[in-house]
Amino acid sequence: MDKLNPQQVKNLSVPGPYEDGQGLRLVVAASGSKSWVLRYQVQGKRREMGLGGYPGLSLAGARLAAAAQRKLLASGVDPMAARDAERECRRQELARSINFETLTADYIAAHGAHWSAQWQQGWRSKMERYVFPTLGKLAAADIHTEQILKVLQPIWAAKTRTADEVRNHIERVLDAAKSRKLRDGDNPARWRGHLENLLSKADKKKARRREHLPAMNWRDLPALMQQLARRDDRDVYALRLLILTGARSHMVRFAAWSEFDLAAAVWSLPADRMKMREAFEIPLAPQVIELLRAMPRTDGSQYLFPGQGRNADVMGDRALLTLLERLNLNSVTVHGFRSTFRDWANERTHYPREVCELALAHDERTQTEAAYSRSDLLEKRRALMNDWAAYATTAPSENVIQGDFKRA
Repeated sequence: MDKLNPQQVKNLSVPGPYEDGQGLRLVVAASGSKSWVLRYQVQGKRREMGLGGYPGLSLAGARLAAAAQRKLLASGVDPMAARDAERECRRQELARSINFETLTADYIAAHGAHWSAQWQQGWRSKMERYVFPTLGKLAAADIHTEQILKVLQPIWAAKTRTADEVRNHIERVLDAAKSRKLRDGDNPARWRGHLENLLSKADKKKARRREHLPAMNWRDLPALMQQLARRDDRDVYALRLLILTGARSHMVRFAAWSEFDLAAAVWSLPADRMKMREAFEIPLAPQVIELLRAMPRTDGSQYLFPGQGRNADVMGDRALLTLLERLNLNSVTVHGFRSTFRDWANERTHYPREVCELALAHDERTQTEAAYSRSDLLEKRRALMNDWAAYATTAPSENVIQGDFKRA
């Protein structure tokens, strides 16, 4: 016989279970919330199935729901298994209703706020030109290695760098789809341990070697830094920070004060701000700490280098290039200062290659090496960046090359 009545259910407030009969119980939580649970046995194992919360599900409604589940049980069907199967069916239907083109738009909407207009346009144009004709109308769950190769193989040899960027974009979108439970299994666009076995590694290395941007000779850098130190404006501060940390332009343009821990001398960048979409910490040399402490803050802005236009949150993507032009440095690029640092490290230090590369957020360890060595080499990078900052900010007349390497 039923043991509860509507008024009791309404008034119950002491935490605990209250039985209604035939396995149906009302559970009152310590918080005061109430929910209906059906207890039953399948193959000797006791199970508890949530039916819904009160008052959304009334006593009468809970009894009807419990009766429907008992009917399933009587026919040999586990009610919870049946409900899980129904939910999975709905999930798969939803997954197949969202195609790759829509997933790409969702990904750009989620992450694009921290991208430059040029980077956003590059994403869209590459996907529209190379990816959407093949993958655009497919659901994420229907994209496999065969379809990825159909996109990449026609352009891999002739446009390897572009093809690898396209591969990376696809990988990111499919990772996001998996996080949304719109696909299962490994990512078919993953390079390490997968596509590297199916596409030419030599072409990829060759494309990287072709990527040479005009850079300042490392011997000329201290003179530039002395010139910059005599100027006091936003763009100069940004360029000095970029040079002394080895950062990319967009990392500096979108730098927020909250990312800097001056006491620990660390700049912590979130994954969505990094090219490889992995969080990264940059050790800050004393000269960088001094620079940050001297920089003015703009009221109402979270950024180090806020935009100057009405609708600009951060400085424009051409601001640093324009600064170089004002300094009559038309023969070098902003990105080239990373090469300046790398050339200096090669010529003037004995720091291991992996330390120098990781200072630029290039992790060239193999998948096996990375699995066993998970350190980001922060303290070794700190020593390297301290030496770099000391070299860069020392007056040229005092920075004479002695012909011998510095200590490792």
